[in-house]
Amino acid sequence: MKKTLFSILSMSLLSPISLALAASGRSDNSGFVVWVFLGFCGLIVAAQLIPALLVMFGLVKGAAGKHPELAKEKAH
Repeated sequence: MKKTLFSILSMSLLSPISLALAASGRSDNSGFVVWVFLGFCGLIVAAQLIPALLVMFGLVKGAAGKHPELAKEKAH
């Protein structure tokens, strides 16, 4: 009984995988130029994301840090 249940379960799980592996190529025929374009778009996003993160870290660091001007005023 366990062997039959295992074989039924394994066939039901493995049959969609075999169908996916049997499909060859892409249906939209996207070639090298499409991948270059998508890579260029990724570079643009990364180029805008890095300065934005640096500004955000600077704001957090400035808000969390001590202000020397305020310390001098309190000392006098």
